Amino acid sequence: MADADLHAQIKDLIDTEHELRRQLGTGEIDGESEHRRLRDIETHLDQLWDLLRQRRATREFHQNPNDAQLRSARVVEDYKG
Repeated sequence: MADADLHAQIKDLIDTEHELRRQLGTGEIDGESEHRRLRDIETHLDQLWDLLRQRRATREFHQNPNDAQLRSARVVEDYKG
């Protein structure tokens, strides 16, 4: 996956996040639903940002950025970097 594709996915998730907050504000969804969906979105965003960082690091060390892998939510969320 190219960096541009990752950036597009990130933008889509951020747009979805904003839409969820709008829906909560207008009463279209309840707080629990918004919170659950936001948590999933934030986890996926963390995974995508991590993948972009991996790709940049591989380029910096003259390696193939396509070797970078999407890490599990558990790994990304538990990272203590």
